[in-house]
Amino acid sequence: MPAFLRPVRLISWLALVSVVAPVALLAQDPPLGSLTFPNSGSAAAQRSFIRGVLLLHSFEYEDAAKEFQTARQTDPAFALAYWGDAMTRTHGLWNEQDSSAARKILADLGPTPEARAAKAPTARERGYLAAVEALYGPGSKPRRDTLYSRAMARLVTQFPDDDEAKAFYALSLMGLSQGVRNVASYVQAGAIALELLERHPDHPGAAHYVIHAFDDPIHAPLGLRAATAYSRIAPGADHAQHMTTHIFLALGMWPEVVAQNTIAAGADSSRWQAGHYTVWLGYGLTQEGRFRDAHGLLQRLHVQLPATVTAGRRASLAILRAHQVINAESWDDPSLAWPIDLTDATVVPRAIDAFAQGYAGQQRGDVSAAQRGISAIRALGGSTPRGYGELPEVPRILAGMLEAGVLRAGGNQEKAIAMLDSLGKVVETLPVDFGPPDLVKPVHELLGAWLLAAGRAREAEQAFTRALELAPGRLRSLQGLVAAATAANDPEVAGTARRNLDTLRDVADPGVVAIR
Repeated sequence: MPAFLRPVRLISWLALVSVVAPVALLAQDPPLGSLTFPNSGSAAAQRSFIRGVLLLHSFEYEDAAKEFQTARQTDPAFALAYWGDAMTRTHGLWNEQDSSAARKILADLGPTPEARAAKAPTARERGYLAAVEALYGPGSKPRRDTLYSRAMARLVTQFPDDDEAKAFYALSLMGLSQGVRNVASYVQAGAIALELLERHPDHPGAAHYVIHAFDDPIHAPLGLRAATAYSRIAPGADHAQHMTTHIFLALGMWPEVVAQNTIAAGADSSRWQAGHYTVWLGYGLTQEGRFRDAHGLLQRLHVQLPATVTAGRRASLAILRAHQVINAESWDDPSLAWPIDLTDATVVPRAIDAFAQGYAGQQRGDVSAAQRGISAIRALGGSTPRGYGELPEVPRILAGMLEAGVLRAGGNQEKAIAMLDSLGKVVETLPVDFGPPDLVKPVHELLGAWLLAAGRAREAEQAFTRALELAPGRLRSLQGLVAAATAANDPEVAGTARRNLDTLRDVADPGVVAIR
């Protein structure tokens, strides 16, 4: 049976029994996992230093920096404390780097690389310093990232028993592609991290990097053990609670997506803000068919949005609204009238918002709304900055889907289907997506619906099948596949997809999982 058609509850049950060995946490408050990192710092600085490294592995960069700064204050000659502080200024997977701040930190240790190296009493510690010098040395960011990764590879070769070097080397491989997934380097990193996790089942970096390496629908089963372990390894890191869902979402495990992002968002829901965790939470609720709960979350985040708020939080609210409107098929949703200022947002959130407004109007029969959406996306051009992971093809595809819809509304159904099919071929060339899709109405899902309406059931079944390969467990694709496979007289596929839908029956809003 194809992975995308496996019952969601079966995958969830397998996750519970495929866990790594029991976790023995380092004595901490709160727990963050454990690791071994020999160094020449004073005994008084050890707790802060180790805690800083643990936080660094869980991408809790601000808290990690505070710990490394405490270690520096405790032991001003502790070279690796400066190394750790500088490392918090690089967020490789997010393609973010504050090299100026990092260079100032290194300058506090010594005025030159040579002077800084002299502060490190062992060859191994000098190797760590040499790597961070390459990371923040001269040259472009891609070149410095490459030099850093090579330096970490040399450190691993020179000290083959240094598992921390291996962990940071794995992370460096995933940072080489400047925020865009490169399958070869990600798989290489994942192999290293998997080996580390086998030997160190409570190491936060090992679990975290396995998840990042395999958080796409093709490779996600390789990350399932890490995903079921990571939240227990580092319960003191909010990112660890969320990060597990990179695998769960890729496998269509919606109860786990909802549960873990609820934890990550914080115990006090009155303080929740629109952001990464709540976008994933809202998307998980829609995929469970819990549209009323998803709308309640959207409404709450809108009400709780501070008067002064970052562009990222406003963009998150707009993205959450788009997923809600399109997945709930709520074309007259009152939230569409909310003014959300996206003038300083990056290109993809603005394109998503314009698409959602245009697509909802299109479904209401308002072709002019679709035209406005097309114009708004086209107006973005190449001048609007792109954020982490944003692909330049996404706005063009979103605009193209609206254009195809306008053709279809005008009676040119075959040309519209051909146009959508061409856009699907573009999607096939893109890096494999992770997380709630930027193409908030997936091309293959929409193509399947149009083909089914045109009486081309077998082709529609193929389109919905491909949609589920790219986004396993997606509610509207499963509903479409049941309808298309039934019309195509394919009871086996229809039955399997229906059983997947039935797993949601107890949590979904009344009538949602019915096949239309």
